Amino acid sequence: MDRQQALPWVHTALILFLLSPGGAIEIPMDPSIQNELTQPPTITKQSVKDHIVDPRDNILIECEAKGNPAPSFHWTRNSRFFNIAKDPRVSMRRRSGTLVIDFRSGGRPEEYEGEYQCFARNKFGTALSNRIRLQVSKSPLWPKENLDPVVVQEGAPLTLQCNPPPGLPSPVIFWMSSSMEPITQDKRVSQGHNGDLYFSNVMLQDMQTDYSCNARFHFTHTIQQKNPFTLKVLTNNPYNDSSLRNHPDMYSARGVAERTPSFMYPQGTSSSKMVLRGMDLLLDCIASGVPTPDIAWYKKGGDLPSDKTKFENFNKALRITNVSEEDSGEYFCLASNKMGSIRHTISVRVKAAPYWLDEPKNLILAPGEDGRLVCRANGNPKPTVQWMVNGEPLQSAPPNPNREVAGDTIIFRDTQISSRAVYQCNTSNEHGYLLANAFVSVLDVPPRMLSPRNQLIRVILYNRTRLDCPFFGSPIPTLRWFKNGQGSNLDGGNYHVYENGSLEIKMIRKEDQGIYTCVATNILGKAENQVRLEVKDPTRIYRMPEDQVVKRGTTVQLECRVKHDPSLKLMVSWLKDDEPLYIGNRMKKEDDSLTIFGVAERDQGSYTCMASTELDQDLAKAYLTVLADQATPTNRFADLPKGRPDRPRDLELTDLAERSVRLTWIPGDDNNSPITDYVIQFEEDQFQPGVWHDHSKFPGSVNSAVLQLSPYVNYQFRVIAVNEVGSSHPSLPSERYRTSGAPPESNPSDVKGEGTRKNNMEITWTPMNATSAFGPNLRYIVKWRRRETRETWNNVTVWGSRYVVGQTPVYVPYEIRVQAENDFGKGPEPDTVIGYSGEDYPRAAPTEVKIRVLNSTAISLQWNRVYSDTVQGQLREYRAYYWRESSLLKNLWVSQKRQQASFPGDRPRGVVARLFPYSNYKLEMVVVNGRGDGPRSETKEFTTPEGVPSAPRRFRVRQPNLETINLEWDHPEHPNGILIGYTLKYVAFNGTKLGKQLVENFSPNQTKFSVQRADPVSRYRFSLSARTQVGSGEAATEETPAPPNEAYTNNQADIATQGWFIGLMCAIALLVLILLIVCFIKRSRGGKYPVREKKDVPLGPEDPKEEDGSFDYSDEDNKPLQGSQTSLDGTIKQQESDDSLVDYGEGGEGQFNEDGSFIGQYTVKKDKEETEGNESSEATSPVNAIYSLA
Repeated sequence: MDRQQALPWVHTALILFLLSPGGAIEIPMDPSIQNELTQPPTITKQSVKDHIVDPRDNILIECEAKGNPAPSFHWTRNSRFFNIAKDPRVSMRRRSGTLVIDFRSGGRPEEYEGEYQCFARNKFGTALSNRIRLQVSKSPLWPKENLDPVVVQEGAPLTLQCNPPPGLPSPVIFWMSSSMEPITQDKRVSQGHNGDLYFSNVMLQDMQTDYSCNARFHFTHTIQQKNPFTLKVLTNNPYNDSSLRNHPDMYSARGVAERTPSFMYPQGTSSSKMVLRGMDLLLDCIASGVPTPDIAWYKKGGDLPSDKTKFENFNKALRITNVSEEDSGEYFCLASNKMGSIRHTISVRVKAAPYWLDEPKNLILAPGEDGRLVCRANGNPKPTVQWMVNGEPLQSAPPNPNREVAGDTIIFRDTQISSRAVYQCNTSNEHGYLLANAFVSVLDVPPRMLSPRNQLIRVILYNRTRLDCPFFGSPIPTLRWFKNGQGSNLDGGNYHVYENGSLEIKMIRKEDQGIYTCVATNILGKAENQVRLEVKDPTRIYRMPEDQVVKRGTTVQLECRVKHDPSLKLMVSWLKDDEPLYIGNRMKKEDDSLTIFGVAERDQGSYTCMASTELDQDLAKAYLTVLADQATPTNRFADLPKGRPDRPRDLELTDLAERSVRLTWIPGDDNNSPITDYVIQFEEDQFQPGVWHDHSKFPGSVNSAVLQLSPYVNYQFRVIAVNEVGSSHPSLPSERYRTSGAPPESNPSDVKGEGTRKNNMEITWTPMNATSAFGPNLRYIVKWRRRETRETWNNVTVWGSRYVVGQTPVYVPYEIRVQAENDFGKGPEPDTVIGYSGEDYPRAAPTEVKIRVLNSTAISLQWNRVYSDTVQGQLREYRAYYWRESSLLKNLWVSQKRQQASFPGDRPRGVVARLFPYSNYKLEMVVVNGRGDGPRSETKEFTTPEGVPSAPRRFRVRQPNLETINLEWDHPEHPNGILIGYTLKYVAFNGTKLGKQLVENFSPNQTKFSVQRADPVSRYRFSLSARTQVGSGEAATEETPAPPNEAYTNNQADIATQGWFIGLMCAIALLVLILLIVCFIKRSRGGKYPVREKKDVPLGPEDPKEEDGSFDYSDEDNKPLQGSQTSLDGTIKQQESDDSLVDYGEGGEGQFNEDGSFIGQYTVKKDKEETEGNESSEATSPVNAIYSLA
């Protein structure tokens, strides 16, 4: 029986403001905020840069933008203002800048070709579209020409040129006959990417058809056909015997002379090719020769990139998709046949149009905040950066003292409302350009909540949950959480407040239920919202279904009893073999069980009870085994003891192959419990001799299995049988079998490159095990190179699992590859992993550190981030070191221990909390990487205002009598300001009845107070808090103890029913009874002793005092009880002892106490003439036993 628990997290939707790397505020998508806030224009849709249109349709040039207020639009054409109103064919869509050029009333589309640019403007700035180059599609006709027949000798090479007319875009070329039959292409006859048709060697059958070049144009969907070529093949063998086409030496059979290869395209031994980054590199290599040559491709100094390399056109073309700088280099194709081989080298240069490294983003700031716009791009050659503002060059814009341009970065300091504008960054080189708009908007918005008010969150007990409070404001508000409208800010312990304001409760308890209030505050005001949290009991299956083995045709019941929170709706469903169970006529599903009537073989399987509510679920699984009639054990064997199976024996290896072997064994005795599984283990003697590993697992019904093996492993196998009791001992090992070797099929995993010093990089990996080595002398080829420079690969062969690269620059990215190799060859091409050389301490400190006091315990920090090249490693966090220099209260000692606050990531602001109020602080900031702290910034000083004090210390309640209650307390440990007094609140209560609350205010020096009771029965609850000018602090609470009579009344009934109390009373009663018996014996010890003159003379019945054979030594006032001893069953027994006192005294040597009682060894002395059969059994009397103990 298995049990699975599924308790999902409770996590509400997160709609929070975010901080971009530049510190800007992102406007939430809430429509009410979007419509209220002013915003400069932003281009949202535009046509592509190269806009080719169909001349048969109207022309659309798209331009759409958003902003508040809505922007207006105008266009330029060829850098001059385009007056739309003067052209009746041109119109602009409503509420959009999209141009529509209508040709329904005539006109030529070619007249509107040119470069267009859209401008979207409102009173806060102007945004620009890309420069859109409008071109009209062209599909020119093929010039008419008369082509003479092409005469060629059989076996000679031939090129049929297409030379299609130039179209826009370029047409798709394909070859067909004049009867529109496609030309069959193969290794000998194929079309190049330039459109020409190449014959490596012409055969007689090639003149059975003609050859026509066809061009298909994209926009018009028309196909234009060139006049066909007709071939005339001169041959030494005019008979075109089709049976020779598949002849192994077709050319010799036809009398065609064999020739070494020569290149048809490209010609010569070398050529060059330039391709742009991100495009496909396409290289052709078409050769002539007899027989037809084979083409192979190589790259000088390395391998072809296997993940993006494709061979096309019967291996005559090489395509490398999405090229990058690392694909530059020399490629060569090798054309070979049995007559020889030739090589053509192609030098490939990869250039790059500009591409973004750091695209500028919209910047939304609060008044007085700092920010920056960054525009970083790369390309080959290196692109230039030009800044514009509202569509005009920045140099010609009015000067702005709060703005500073530093190359690819614009820095804004102390921004104001007047700083709003749209900035354009244009980066370009000879291969293209990039244009980006980014606006700077300055907002002054009080806090507001974005989520519905008074949300209800339900969560399961002991789960983790997060309460979200989406909000917005500018400046960015600080958020605090409170519970039930009182207490201090929730953070720490079981609570954790994230930077975005979400409150996480790590483990929900019953006492966490309540109303949580989030308060967002900035300098313009505050806003709050409430979340009600309800804690629910978890769903638990306390009686789970059990595994059962039943006979076919019987009835079986699977129990599933569940406890759940009564306020949640419970649903119980069943799964069979992890699929929903269909409840048919033979099944009955109840709330706490599943009953199956007339069990059949198909009912066998696993059954899962799934109890779920809308918040959680619980699962319990059991397995039902159905026995057939012939398999049902008889009663004679039903109770046989079960045990673990005996070990399998006689292992045999057959069907030996390179990568597999069949293992057969004889099962051992199952010991009255069927074998369910066989576990096959293996051991190899090269890497881990003597260590057994699990290989595979098979059902208990088989005793033979085919095992898949790895190359070059010397295997030895053993088998373990498993039943419900346990596992057998392993079988004796099989004979060994070594597989043949092969190159590795995988590479080592977990490849890493990390610096252990500032000038090295340690490359590590997880070594491969014996089953993946595939051959002897397993080693690793380690390659590395710097990522930015794309230098040639460095490589070294390593036999271990690490290699240290020395003399590296500080924190530079490297490309790393680790490839496995053995004596049979290399493994597959390894993946490239990015590693970094060692870090050094940061070289710069944060600057322009600004401190703003938020409240008595928290401050807001803002700083200028350091430049990335000064970090010299991975920027882990900014860290503030701060310490309490002194308190503003005189004679108050404070600890000057340095504390720290961490701000992970590259951010420009943070909040330091948990400060002491009314104190002087100093603060320094550093930037931290993996190596440690950088230099410290200049020391800043700040003072926290007064706060509320902590609770009074040692609050004590004493009751000297029933009329007076005395209260005493000490001053708070942390006054957090100047104390102005104490407030005492107290109320009388009796059970559930509460009296009227009374309030007393005391001076700051008073630490005692007495309360006169109104009655001696009621109890009192006191709450005492200290006050400063800010308000009352945390309260200390105490209650008077319960009166003694009340405590007795409450506990009396409980004690009387306790087991320990009943046992104690019984023990006391037993002790009292024993003491009474001992006292009775003490008083009776001098009274009666058995005395007889002779053993054979009975006492006379006429003397009642001597009926029991005793003699009275006491006087009348102290007589013992009369009569005979009473047996345990209540009958009267006559004393059977005939011994005298002289006999007990061993011939007069016995001693008596003063009261006449006998002291001595209690023995029975026999008369000489007395036989054994007359011995007394008086020692069994209980009274005599008590005498012997007394």
